[in-house]
Amino acid sequence: MGKYGSGYKVGMVHRSIRLFAAAFLLTAPAVVATAPAVQSRAPVTLQDQRDLAIQQQVEAIVAQGRGRIGVAAMDLDGGGMVLINGDQPFPMASCAKIAIAATYLDGVEQGRLRLDQSFPMMMPVAQPLRARTSVAPVRAGTIMAAQNLMELSITRSDNHATDGLIAAVGGIATVNSWLTRNGIAGQRLDHTMATLVRDDGRINPATTIDTRTSSTPRAMIALLSAIDRGNALSPQSRAVLLDTMTRTSTGRNRIRAGLPEGTLLAHKTGTLAGVTDDVGIVRLPDGRHLAIAIFVTGPEGHTAHAGIISQVARVLYDGYSQPLGRSTMEMVRR
Repeated sequence: MGKYGSGYKVGMVHRSIRLFAAAFLLTAPAVVATAPAVQSRAPVTLQDQRDLAIQQQVEAIVAQGRGRIGVAAMDLDGGGMVLINGDQPFPMASCAKIAIAATYLDGVEQGRLRLDQSFPMMMPVAQPLRARTSVAPVRAGTIMAAQNLMELSITRSDNHATDGLIAAVGGIATVNSWLTRNGIAGQRLDHTMATLVRDDGRINPATTIDTRTSSTPRAMIALLSAIDRGNALSPQSRAVLLDTMTRTSTGRNRIRAGLPEGTLLAHKTGTLAGVTDDVGIVRLPDGRHLAIAIFVTGPEGHTAHAGIISQVARVLYDGYSQPLGRSTMEMVRR
């Protein structure tokens, strides 16, 4: 059946192409610093009156939060962008699993890996505090096909399956190399999921930026755009990844809660102590694709954070559902 294996050809691609034909187929040292010191200077961005109106509405919602909040949105077909703290690093949490899955699919395209190839889940091993190492120890667990590991990693945010994929591709450095090769600046992976969970809560993400395993909102939109536009993956791999992301079962009260019922959404959530994220691609009523990245930190709790995310998602959806002709747009340099 070729380099992708029978599981790829029959189990995923045929179903994916049917779903997406009308929808989506269109290690440096870590730095920890306070937010003002890490905030980078945003490059010049062109925004039209629609973008500015949407951004003002989003800023009003973001002002409700008590921590750091980052938002980026881009109309991938019609143009237009909203950025709030767009170049400030935020904890990716499980949103990092998009790049991990994409890296595995890149290995499939190169013929080094197959989706029907079997690998073990990686299970955390208890470690005394006094003997704690920089990387949390793991052991091999249940063995399953990479396709199933990816399904669990994305749709259920399973950390053991994700660490299995990280090991399968050759480690964290391989993921970062894939990001670099595809021009994704401002996003990096520094932890296995076992290590990320073990060390969760050591830093207050609302007041301090830890650049490890972080992404700027702009970088996450760049990743989503590279995948959606077909620049980073082949059409087959792109269909597999986006199809899997449409089945995400976590975070139903986040971006999905802000969208009209039935709206097609391919997304991935992330959750840590004081961190609530949701990123993905929304299909607008006329078929355009809207990439959204929302990172929320603060002391309010995940339910309150989810409320902010859903409100922002609705403003973005409503705003970009109304296309404007470029000939009538007044361009504003920011």
